[in-house]
Amino acid sequence: MVSELPLDQVRTLLAVVDEGTFDAAASALHVTPSAVSQRVKALEQRTGRVLLLRTKPVRTTESGEVVVRFARQLARLERDARAELGLSGAGEPTRVSVAVNADSLATWFLGALTRVPRELRVCFELRREDEDHTAALLREGLVMAAVTSSPDAVPGCSVRALGRMRYLPVASPEFRETCLGGPLRDALTEAPVITFDRRDDFQDAFVRRLGRGQGGASAVRHLVPTSEGFVEAVAAGLGWGMVPEMQAAELLSAGRLVNFAPERSVDVPLYWQQWKLDSPALAAVAAAVTGTAAEALRG
Repeated sequence: MVSELPLDQVRTLLAVVDEGTFDAAASALHVTPSAVSQRVKALEQRTGRVLLLRTKPVRTTESGEVVVRFARQLARLERDARAELGLSGAGEPTRVSVAVNADSLATWFLGALTRVPRELRVCFELRREDEDHTAALLREGLVMAAVTSSPDAVPGCSVRALGRMRYLPVASPEFRETCLGGPLRDALTEAPVITFDRRDDFQDAFVRRLGRGQGGASAVRHLVPTSEGFVEAVAAGLGWGMVPEMQAAELLSAGRLVNFAPERSVDVPLYWQQWKLDSPALAAVAAAVTGTAAEALRG
């Protein structure tokens, strides 16, 4: 049974993953490529598992993800400890990486970050990703926390409910008149639709719910990969789409959008997942996010 993971080997593995190749990691660590290779091989022998796929760039295996996540958490704890001890480099800002979906980023999330005390000197590194996929970034150790749609905690992480983001099926008044006449489900299978990207299945799922699991939205679809651009595309009449209630409210009041199925709103539950670390900066971000979410999202 392995009692410990040598820290120099763990840090070397992380360097290889971050730099992409053994040669680049060697340059970053100021050692030879042979030394990097030997450390990674020794770590794999110690764990009894293959940790890296030797591609270009390298890719972690499932076991490798566990070690990389441990390495990032270790680095975070080391920086926090040095800051508390007043050692060299303690004046550097603390970096907190968070994965967040585009709609949260465009509505309530940035307001949460303004609540983090400035004296903590936190620098935010935000990675935009769909809420169905942010947990993968946590699992790979690429972020410290995430807004996700999954209530199932990633190993090594805690999870808490944030609330529900409500989405409304909306279109411009002109679009509804010209494209959404007749039975709604039939109209939506033919009418142009706005989607965020090629992985966005939200509009299709809405149509399937109308058809009891059958079909999907029209093949005539416009991909608009920003939350703000998505709403503007719908308001401009390019197609219909599912828009967050918080973004739609003003446009509905102004008559630029209409809710063409008011009884068919969709609530998406959101959760906050984060590393289980005793980090003052991460704790402050979590408190700010959960507090703001309680005010902005539906319970």
